Amino acid sequence: MQISDEQAKLVLYSAFVDGKLDAPRSLLPEVHRHYFEPQYPEFSARTMWSLSNAFTSAFKKLDPIPQFRATAKLGTFLA
Repeated sequence: MQISDEQAKLVLYSAFVDGKLDAPRSLLPEVHRHYFEPQYPEFSARTMWSLSNAFTSAFKKLDPIPQFRATAKLGTFLA
């Protein structure tokens, strides 16, 4: 599903500033970077799939248990 840059920013705001996703706020810049400056061409489309990949890429910086928890809650949050 295509999303605008504004919609993506609202999702990031909701996740980290409003605290609706159980993930450290310190990951906000990392998720933002992965989405708006993707490392791989496959992730350059402005879609929910690319945004989801941006979150999961940033989650790799977490320790295993927090990473698992954040990843498990991401699908529900993005739905």
